[in-house]
Amino acid sequence: MAKMMTKSATLGHLAQKTTLSKKQIADILDEMLSLACKEAKNGFVLPGFGKLVLANRKARIGRNPQTGEPLKIPAKRVCKFRLAKSLKDAVLGKK
Repeated sequence: MAKMMTKSATLGHLAQKTTLSKKQIADILDEMLSLACKEAKNGFVLPGFGKLVLANRKARIGRNPQTGEPLKIPAKRVCKFRLAKSLKDAVLGKK
């Protein structure tokens, strides 16, 4: 199985495909990450890639896997990423 690309490998590949340097691409990715963090509460969309959204999870009862004892899991807010349909189709193939 092939290894996952590292950040350095990703920057190198993008720099090779564009006229930008690795430093410029790193700056763009860092700026996009900070923008996504800032805008997550409103929903952050990368067209053709997906959408970052916040969701509320309800409180529920879970189980301790070692003892089987029921536990209360509190309600919390989580980040979710929803893949765009076009990306799902490209990676998984159309049904």
